[in-house]
Amino acid sequence: MARDHGTWSPHHPRHRLLDALHGFSKYYEQQRAEVHRLRGLYGQASPSQKQPAAVAVRAGAGGSRVDRGRAVDAEQFLEKHVAYSSKFKRVEQKLAANQHVCDDIVQAALAFYNIGADELRRHVHDSEAKGRRADKTSVSQSLKHIVRDWTGEGDNERNATFACLVSTLDRLFPDRNRNPLRDHVRLLLPGSGLGRLGHHIAQLGGFQVTVNEWSMYMNAVYRFLEARGSALSHSFHPFVDSWSHHVSDDDMNRAVRFPDVAVRPGTVLAVEGDFTTAFTNQSAHYDAVVTYFFIDTARNLMSYFDTISRVLDKGGVWINLGPLLYGTGPLVQLSLEDILAVTREMGFRFLETAEVCGDPTFSEPTVRSMEAVYSFDRVALTRSAYSAQFWAATKL
Repeated sequence: MARDHGTWSPHHPRHRLLDALHGFSKYYEQQRAEVHRLRGLYGQASPSQKQPAAVAVRAGAGGSRVDRGRAVDAEQFLEKHVAYSSKFKRVEQKLAANQHVCDDIVQAALAFYNIGADELRRHVHDSEAKGRRADKTSVSQSLKHIVRDWTGEGDNERNATFACLVSTLDRLFPDRNRNPLRDHVRLLLPGSGLGRLGHHIAQLGGFQVTVNEWSMYMNAVYRFLEARGSALSHSFHPFVDSWSHHVSDDDMNRAVRFPDVAVRPGTVLAVEGDFTTAFTNQSAHYDAVVTYFFIDTARNLMSYFDTISRVLDKGGVWINLGPLLYGTGPLVQLSLEDILAVTREMGFRFLETAEVCGDPTFSEPTVRSMEAVYSFDRVALTRSAYSAQFWAATKL
């Protein structure tokens, strides 16, 4: 993380961290600019577009003086009945409240990584002088992952998939708590996001869990949760930055408290960085690797498979659950059948799996499909879900 460790560039871990903190520090500024844009668009709506069609017809050309008066009155129709202009102010207030959470995230990260506020200010100044704006989308997505990982509202996205993974771990490692002299099962969870699954597995007992995450946006939020993770100690408004798919304004503006359970520091070991390079000295080290909504994030999928095989001890288990939603620049994009064929040739034997993880994808009950919701907002008028693919395979 030290600036002089490696070549200084946008790919340097410290540079990526400072970019993330730049984004969190500018959250309100960037979100307010979007509200200003939307307010301007509303200002362009003509009087006839702000009134109901029936009134517009009555107040058309040639209408009486009374009708023309109604047309003038109708210009305020939206303001009278839904107070549309007031929505902008309310949203800005919630965005300002969110900035307080973002400021806390920044302060926790500066303390954890031992970075001075002056260094961050210089980075922000230099970046913006070069035309590099803060990444609004990455900040918004990392905040929404708080909902998925660390709120009661995220239960509907966690419960089914976690139940599948926990039952599988219980079946594969039934004796892990029975012998106090035996070492804990060493489990690696790459692409861990904000760490809820890793903490959940660690609390089962008998597992020594290592979580790994590349995104510095996620890592900054996770370090904040570790430092200030008392149960229900924070609240924010995660859905206020999008105006689509809401039943009501209250749904859009609602506050969500987090974390729903205490985040206990030291429960897991968090290793930051690229999964394919962060564990070069840990060949044959782990008893289990769990890839949860992860393998399709690969730039080079084969490198992921190579790393999984390398870090697993002989007889170790690779457990996967997730979609195959490849990004914009992957070197290879394998079908499910391709993945199974390739990894079998690499020395993985696929195990029979249980019904709790869904219906068999093929005739044999090794790979299963289960619906996995990935929507963040459980009351929204839209719903995203994957036919996530689950398997467990032993390294021969």
